[in-house]
Amino acid sequence: MSPLGSPPGLAIQASITSMANPEIKVNEQNLAGKSSDVSYGAQICLRILSIATTLAATSVMVTCRQSITVFGIRIDARYSYSSALKFFALANTIASAFSMMSLILLIVFTHPRGLRKPSNFFFFLFLHDLWMMSLVLAGCAAATAVGYVGKYGNNHTGWMPICDHLGKFCSKATASMAFAYVSLLLLMLLTILTARNIQQHSGIALTS
Repeated sequence: MSPLGSPPGLAIQASITSMANPEIKVNEQNLAGKSSDVSYGAQICLRILSIATTLAATSVMVTCRQSITVFGIRIDARYSYSSALKFFALANTIASAFSMMSLILLIVFTHPRGLRKPSNFFFFLFLHDLWMMSLVLAGCAAATAVGYVGKYGNNHTGWMPICDHLGKFCSKATASMAFAYVSLLLLMLLTILTARNIQQHSGIALTS
């Protein structure tokens, strides 16, 4: 019997378990570190792509113009003539600027030699991604509604389709909206990924 009255076999097993626990913790920490590195890499790549697509959507839309003459009447089509398309361009511009800011902050706070990351950093990053996704979604919805009327018209209100005559204008507007929808998908993925990061860090904080 051991000095404490427990069987020798149990004492040896307890000592082996206590010796193995540090190795298990080290393996868990290594797996958590690798998962964190992959998550940060995905965050950076998705943000760069989001910036590129929102910039492309804005640049294509602001250069979207066409002038034609129909029955001696000059028709000039520009994105600035539609409040919905102006909102679309503004929404993508804001999303691009704030996504660039979030990318810089992410690099600064996650770099090994960067600044110390605030405890609620990922929570604010999640709110940022959610707001940007909502903003781009609103811009896409407004532009899509106007684009549908421009493409097919509305018989109930007497609005005639214009894309039959302004094909270049409508094609560029469609390309701009395609870029914006890709950006919307990227921002949705970022929102999910950031929420996952919050869950992982909460789990680490609870188990540490």
